[in-house]
Amino acid sequence: MINVFQPSLGDEEAAAVAEVFASNWLGHGPRTKKFEAEFAEHLGTGPDQVLFINSCTAGLFLATELLELGPGDDVVLPSVSFVAAANAVAATGARPVFCDVDPRTLNPTAAHVESALTPRTKAVLVLHYGGHPGDIAAIAELCRRRGITLIEDAACAVASTADGTACGTFGDLGVWSFDSMKVLVTGDGGAFWARDPELARKARRLAYHGLEQASGFSAARVSHRWWELDVRNFGRRIIGNDVTAAIGSVQLRRLPEFVARRREIAETYDRLLADVEGVRLPPRLPDGHTGSYYFYWVQLDPAVRDRIAADLLERGIYTTFRYPPLHKVPAYGTGHGALPGTDEASESTLLLPLHQGLDDAEVRTVVDELRKAVENRSSGGS
Repeated sequence: MINVFQPSLGDEEAAAVAEVFASNWLGHGPRTKKFEAEFAEHLGTGPDQVLFINSCTAGLFLATELLELGPGDDVVLPSVSFVAAANAVAATGARPVFCDVDPRTLNPTAAHVESALTPRTKAVLVLHYGGHPGDIAAIAELCRRRGITLIEDAACAVASTADGTACGTFGDLGVWSFDSMKVLVTGDGGAFWARDPELARKARRLAYHGLEQASGFSAARVSHRWWELDVRNFGRRIIGNDVTAAIGSVQLRRLPEFVARRREIAETYDRLLADVEGVRLPPRLPDGHTGSYYFYWVQLDPAVRDRIAADLLERGIYTTFRYPPLHKVPAYGTGHGALPGTDEASESTLLLPLHQGLDDAEVRTVVDELRKAVENRSSGGS
């Protein structure tokens, strides 16, 4: 099976884990701090602003907790987004308010966001679809002008920038995913970033039970009763550990080669699919933007999209659509209004395999089988 997503792990990662085992310290420790500092440098921000956590989802819940969202608050987010974003909002009692997206980029514009704002809007939570930065600079400016907190879900955008600024750092809070399907993987894991240093410190406390002093061992050097607790906020345990952080450090070093290969595959798709009638290719990145090439999507006639996906699956090629529109999920309420761009995109978009482990022969197989499937369905084949 040619998969949509697949990690690249090898001897370097195994050696890094072996070093952690040899140290006999598997939990949150020196390798975690090292990875936080390395990822902060990658983002171009301070190490104290970055926290390595156990998942991007945990980071989204942490963000809503830090903002003290609750009943009576609205949070605007694109309907084309991962379910974790809406869950993090709805779990607080706040209301997710879904905005539309551009049907080609599947990212919201500043105008889409602005049209969804309400007098109760406390935050905007945007996703960078497929690793494309989208209209993030304009959205950030809109939020600053309105005094609204901007949270960036940069799960897909670990290497994406807009005019030199890393995605995830345009707003006030940012989160990234390092799960097993992402570009940079640690198995499970994620990163959290806060612009405000005090908010970053509070996030660190909340990520480990709300404790002011996370380690009794380190407290022993400054307190004669180091085992006593100092809890000022009610937190949980979502911190990362040295095993996954060691993998992360290796993956971060390899990230440029991963992204370069993914770009090469995307460009090959662009070239080989350009003449296929009935297949629309993804829009090119604007000048000044760099992407992570997490998704490669084509858009097809909605009447045949699902059948083409089934045809490819029969031929050993797994395709999918991410993310199904959230405004149609009953759990988030009704009455979200018409979102035509979202509806158009969700009925026509199909993600093709894109990961750095694909070889040239597999890429050509995907192209050839997609071409055959489209031609067959377009001619009325069953």
